[in-house]
Amino acid sequence: MPIPGVTGVDHFGLTVPDLDQAHEFFTEVLGCEYLYRLGPYEHDDSWMSEHLGVDDKAVMRRLHFYRLGGKAIFEVFQYEAPEQNPVPPRNSDVGGHHIALYVEDLDAAVADLHRRGLRVLGEPTTSSGASEGQRWVYFLSPWGLQCELVSYPNGKAFDHRPEAFD
Repeated sequence: MPIPGVTGVDHFGLTVPDLDQAHEFFTEVLGCEYLYRLGPYEHDDSWMSEHLGVDDKAVMRRLHFYRLGGKAIFEVFQYEAPEQNPVPPRNSDVGGHHIALYVEDLDAAVADLHRRGLRVLGEPTTSSGASEGQRWVYFLSPWGLQCELVSYPNGKAFDHRPEAFD
């Protein structure tokens, strides 16, 4: 049984090394709408470990909220913490992750990433099987956040023949 009342995803939280750099990425590169900021937050007790699972000496300097496409919300943090790992996890690491963004024209989007000097990982890949009809490519934010661009303007094979992929 799922958690009672779960209806969807509310937001994604990400920690970045430089919130000003992240602001430029989220607004200028991804086209997010900046909503508001909060912080700083620090406590002299065990609140940080009890509520957020971080070191009690951690300080959340600031956090910004962004909205993409009128729907997805990103909550972006800048922390200072003892023994903070400054290296983002790879997809293969426990806790590894990426953000997948839908684009209408993958080739135009990849050309824009190159123009901006962002690192694109390889060339666009054409999917097969249930995802046939989709093309995708990974790229990195300036601080190493893994992002993926995906496009399937005519749907995926699964959309047209779901019974073939159960």
